[in-house]
Amino acid sequence: MARKATAENSALDKNPVRKKKGGPDPVDVHVGSRVRLRRMMLGMSQEAVGRALDLTFQQVQKYERGTNRIGAGRLKQLAELLSVPVQYFYDEYDSAPVVAGFAESDDGDAFDELLRSPEGVQLCRHFSEIKDAKVRKKVLELVRSISEAEMADASAD
Repeated sequence: MARKATAENSALDKNPVRKKKGGPDPVDVHVGSRVRLRRMMLGMSQEAVGRALDLTFQQVQKYERGTNRIGAGRLKQLAELLSVPVQYFYDEYDSAPVVAGFAESDDGDAFDELLRSPEGVQLCRHFSEIKDAKVRKKVLELVRSISEAEMADASAD
C-alpha cells in the first residue's frame, strides 16, 4: 500500500537522525548526558538527585544514560534542582550528523570527551577553585609534563 505524500510525511522522511533499533534515542542520550554533566559540576551524587526528586539512584542512572526518557514535568524538576533553564539540557544538540572537513580539527572532540568524564568535570571544577595564579600555572605545568612523558612513552613502544 503506497503512502500518501503529505507535508508531515516528507518532513519525517528528511529526519537525518534515526533511533538505533533497540537502543536509546540520541536526543534522550544527549539530554541524559547534560543532566549528568550538570550534576557532576555541582558535585551532587545520583543518590542526592534521587532523594530530591523521590527517585532511586538507579532511575537517575537510567535517565543519565538515556535508557529511560525524561518526561517534561521531570525535566522541569531537574532544571530547578540543578539551577539551569530547561533549554540547557538540549544545548549543543545537533540532529544533523557532523562530518569533519579538512580544515576542521578533532581537538574539540578530546575536549568534549574530557568534560563528559567524571575526572574531567572534577578536574575543571577543582582547578577553577584555585585562586592563586602561580599555583594554577604550576598545576598546568605538572599536567603538561605528565602528558608529554606519556606521549613519549607511547611513541617509544
